[in-house]
Amino acid sequence: MIKAKASFSYLAVVAASLAAAALLVAQPAIAQVAAQQKLNPAQSEVGFQFKQMGVPVDGKFTKFDAQVSFDTAKLATSKVNFTVDIASATLGDKATDAELPKATWFNTAKFPQASFASSSIKALGAGKFEVAGKLSIKGVAQDVVIPVTMTQAAAVTTAVGTFPMKRLTYKIGEGEWADTSMVADPVQVKFKLALTGIGKL
Repeated sequence: MIKAKASFSYLAVVAASLAAAALLVAQPAIAQVAAQQKLNPAQSEVGFQFKQMGVPVDGKFTKFDAQVSFDTAKLATSKVNFTVDIASATLGDKATDAELPKATWFNTAKFPQASFASSSIKALGAGKFEVAGKLSIKGVAQDVVIPVTMTQAAAVTTAVGTFPMKRLTYKIGEGEWADTSMVADPVQVKFKLALTGIGKL
């Protein structure tokens, strides 16, 4: 009986060791799959549009990054985390661009990045999705739902979308610039993200 118990214990230890080894082998493989999903900034765009005295004004961010783990078969565990270097904002005019980093507007010295972290992704069919999550700008975090349309060509998956936000919610344009007769409150954010490593939609 003692020998039988010893043999059972030995087999249990061996089985546990093999399971642990298999897990250790699998983890790098899982990490590698996730790591293969990357943003190509050179082929991507993040822009915004607002109205100043009724006239549409277009701007863009030139520095941004994303960490993506996306699988249409596993949307419950899929994630998107996006960051934008706020100091890279430009309206195409040097004088105006010099004002954007100041405390009244983006206050980039204190809040260098804006971020979006997904909480859920819902498939709507035909390559369309709703991505819910938290948008954080200038120390203010708000829940948003972003419509995204995804298409694939060769090894590149392109995700495009547009969503509204209000600048005053995020304290963008304080003091005299809170007057919406000068700069309107609504802002449209638009993006085109080129991703590699995404599986078939």
